[in-house]
Amino acid sequence: MPLQLGVCDYPEQVSAEEWNVFPQQMREMGLSYVRLGEFAWSTLEPEPGKFDFTWLDNAITALQAQKLQVVLCTPTATPPAWLVEAHPEILPVDIHGNTRVFGSRRHYDFSSDVYWQESARIIEILAKRYGQHPAVVGWQTDNEYGCHDTTRSYSLAAKTKFQAWLEQKYQRIEMLNTAWGNTFWSQTYTHWQRIGLPNQTVTEANPSHLLDFYRFSSDQVVAYDKMQCEILRQHSPNRFVTHNFMLFFADFDLYKASAHLDFVSWDNYPTGMLELSGAFEQTKIDFARTGHPDYVSFNHDLFRGLKNKPFWVMEQQCGHVNWSPYNPLPAPGAVRLWTLQAMSHGANVVTYFRWQAARAAQENYHSGLLRHNGRFDRGAYEVMRLSPHLKKLSDALEAKKVCLLHDYESMWAYDMQKHHKNTSYWAQMLMYYSSLRQMGVDVDIVHPMSDLTGYQLIIAPALMIASDELADHLEHYAQQGATIVFGTRTGFRTPSGAVPAQGAPGAISRLVGITIKNFDSMRPGLNSRIEAFDQSFQTHTWNESLELLVNGVRSLGMYHDDPLYSEIAISYRAINDGGAMYIGVWGDAIIRRCLEYALFRAGLTYEELEPGLRLTRRGGLVYAQNWTRGGISLPLPPETQFVYGDSLIEPFGVAVYKDKP
Repeated sequence: MPLQLGVCDYPEQVSAEEWNVFPQQMREMGLSYVRLGEFAWSTLEPEPGKFDFTWLDNAITALQAQKLQVVLCTPTATPPAWLVEAHPEILPVDIHGNTRVFGSRRHYDFSSDVYWQESARIIEILAKRYGQHPAVVGWQTDNEYGCHDTTRSYSLAAKTKFQAWLEQKYQRIEMLNTAWGNTFWSQTYTHWQRIGLPNQTVTEANPSHLLDFYRFSSDQVVAYDKMQCEILRQHSPNRFVTHNFMLFFADFDLYKASAHLDFVSWDNYPTGMLELSGAFEQTKIDFARTGHPDYVSFNHDLFRGLKNKPFWVMEQQCGHVNWSPYNPLPAPGAVRLWTLQAMSHGANVVTYFRWQAARAAQENYHSGLLRHNGRFDRGAYEVMRLSPHLKKLSDALEAKKVCLLHDYESMWAYDMQKHHKNTSYWAQMLMYYSSLRQMGVDVDIVHPMSDLTGYQLIIAPALMIASDELADHLEHYAQQGATIVFGTRTGFRTPSGAVPAQGAPGAISRLVGITIKNFDSMRPGLNSRIEAFDQSFQTHTWNESLELLVNGVRSLGMYHDDPLYSEIAISYRAINDGGAMYIGVWGDAIIRRCLEYALFRAGLTYEELEPGLRLTRRGGLVYAQNWTRGGISLPLPPETQFVYGDSLIEPFGVAVYKDKP
């Protein structure tokens, strides 16, 4: 299929007379898809059992007349006031024990049986009415599961279901006590009903208790979405079903949540993402009007990797957002840059949020393709200029040789006990990912237990939870010739959340041939020095010293100051034609140098790119993206064939050319 564009629209929020001109404008702009209805429950059903479908019927008919295709949403993200009044038990409870109230969105508890029943009812009604409509080509379930910290509810319903979940998992209470280490602080349980939720404890909750609660809460989201998908497929066959996940979202397991979807979608807001990223202030200033290229592309690669297939950007920022601490106007060209970047990383459709800026309620500072007065905004003109060129681009995905291993349980374990205020799982992942992108290396992001055949370099920056099964799985690929790189805190936890009896990296020790002797959590400004690759490097934040366990493991770097003076910081073990590297430090320069070495060992090449230049390959084409305020000239041979732009890339511009045969 050709790469295409779409938009999110809300005909229920404007008069019918005003809205009727929009479908023709959308078609003339080059759009193909329109998403409708994700927040429309109270408009569709203003009172229990009393429905008004006229406005939606008319909207779909008008869009169909312009040959636009409709993605219809289940409206379950916003239960109406009458439902909350009748069943206040559907409301979620926050970590402080406060019941959340009606008046915004996502005010429901995934553990509420009543809400499941009401959700199933409205979904079935919509699916029966619109499931066979020729203009409706697919469905989006709900909207942004977990947004506003709503994945985990601390309600009585959640507590009861969590206890049942634990009993099913452990069978015997003694097994749970052992797994959680409950002799510590006299936390032993003798009945399942005595196990509470891990909130409002005097000090931190037991991390194993937390880890299982996070797993349970994730399973609740997955089951709820699966229920929606099953109803839609029953009454609306031959239509796709997707869900719009969020950037850098950590509260449930997206691999499990995407398993029953036809493809994955996500909502891309680069400038808002940057402000919430934890990046250095200077980075936020440098990329304030575009977002950071690697933060955005990391999410593209992650969402492509959830199902290893093309995805949609269901909401693409097309102007300033309203929800970030600061909301700068994007640079000229940014909307085009974001669109082509998404497509270069595997997006088949980019859908802009939203058509017209809202005039009322919480999002009236959020921009759209149209301004509040209905006139085209800056993003609309960029979309119109770009859309005719998309037919020149290919939707084929190419096999990559490098992957990053990512899993949600390691993230939960990492972030619940950071041992350093400024660390995070995402930050550690991005150190490795960004180094690779700065070298022009294309990357897949995949689950550790997925099929890793074909990857010459496998990188596990923060694989904190490691089982024997995982160690066997990775060792197989090393034996087959892959080079595997591990970062700090690898194997610091077993699947139960405990420290392995042999110490870190636990089950991974037999693969890398080392164990961790000490680790050093350094406050800001407290740095260390190592000697590696005949150079001196500064480290910060986190250091680990390594002890070599088997013959053939080499030291690649050693500490040169206290308290770890002369201890090993980096190791490498050759395994047949492959190998395993352990990097026990934080530091951009040393991680970059280690990855260069790993690429060499894996037989792969890289490029030295100008700052702010990113290269991404898809379908035999190279997308060269300029994320700087100045022009960039690509040093390409004169016979290079361009399908978009040329070798001189303007600020925030993109050039697309044919890759070398």
